[in-house]
Amino acid sequence: MRKLFSLSLLTLASATMFAGGYRVSIQGQKQLAMGHTGVAVVNSAEVAFFNPAGMSFLDKKFNLSVGGNALFAKTRFQSSQFNQTAATDNVGTPFSLYATYKINDWVSAGLAVYTPYGSSVEWNQDWAGAHLVNNIDLQAIFIQPTISFKIEDKFSIGGGPIFVQGSVNFNRNLTPNPVLSNNGSGTDVTLDASGISATGYNIGMMFKLTNQVMLGLDYRSEIIMEARGGSANFADVPAIASASFTNTTFSADLPLPAEITAGISYRPTDKWLFAFDYNYTKWDVYKSLDVDFDNTLPTSVNPRNYKNASTYRLGAQYQANDKFTFRAGWYFDESPVQDGYFAPETPRNDSNGYTGGLTYQVNSKLGIDLSFLYLHFDQVDNSYDYFDDPTTTTGLSSFGGTYKSSVFSPGIGITYGF
Repeated sequence: MRKLFSLSLLTLASATMFAGGYRVSIQGQKQLAMGHTGVAVVNSAEVAFFNPAGMSFLDKKFNLSVGGNALFAKTRFQSSQFNQTAATDNVGTPFSLYATYKINDWVSAGLAVYTPYGSSVEWNQDWAGAHLVNNIDLQAIFIQPTISFKIEDKFSIGGGPIFVQGSVNFNRNLTPNPVLSNNGSGTDVTLDASGISATGYNIGMMFKLTNQVMLGLDYRSEIIMEARGGSANFADVPAIASASFTNTTFSADLPLPAEITAGISYRPTDKWLFAFDYNYTKWDVYKSLDVDFDNTLPTSVNPRNYKNASTYRLGAQYQANDKFTFRAGWYFDESPVQDGYFAPETPRNDSNGYTGGLTYQVNSKLGIDLSFLYLHFDQVDNSYDYFDDPTTTTGLSSFGGTYKSSVFSPGIGITYGF
């Protein structure tokens, strides 16, 4: 029973992997519409997120960008071996707020507030993969004050600290074995931790090579989310096991990976702008996640073995006239999940993102931004091979099948400046 109780904390590892492995990049309407490029683009206050060094190159003294998206995610699962099917349809609402202020010609300050890891997945309770996940809900808000210094007219540097506040709620069954159930429902555990806080930093550089070409480089540090005193609550526990599965608390460190982005933008005419970004994310921080109970139970060690991954982004912008600007883009995002570690709380593989949007300039100060993202994940037939079922003595067990996933996200925002 001690082994079974410890293994239930694999759920927390699952929630963490969802945060990174299924992250959808939506941090600004203008830049999302351009394939989420932006490390070498100076378009609006959104540059406070993509590369804070660029704040010094903004023309206006004050800039504000506020936006939000509706994120519709669908995943379909099928196992032909056991004739099992399942589906999850979920909605998220990521948002962003960016503001910059030019203190003088050489110094600018800004604030970025965004939600890069907030989302959810909900399968049917007691489905075939319930021993890995029933549902998860992760929320995280990033607050990033920044400052930028321009050196001469060609080069700038900027950065600042990142403060994170988050919470996680996760539910899964303890085993697929029907012996551990009550009135037909499998014994499950809900892990809940709120008030999780962490800090990191962001630093960027931007260089104006010519009047048409801009280069950019941005680095975001690894951030460790420290969950302390979270609750672990059990349900549908049979009477014979009630003494072993009493509610308790837990602690864990949840790492979010460091990443570096380099890019170039090219403006051949006043109407056209093209951009390319390359992003490299250090997903290999997810070797394993260790979870400690706040009592005498043993530490739960859960292998994940993620690999580092790259994202390639292309974007274009065309200013048709004083009122309308159109944008389009594409990106390819490599999955960090390795074969044999594919779990249903991270139902993703390599993906292609297709984006577009426009700005309607109401007047010289106010603009309305629209964007959309369609994210198509390659169909994958894979499995998670490291579940140690405590009700058997046959060693590690595997759960897998075919996953099909997609995301659609329309967004709207405003930009204001003077």
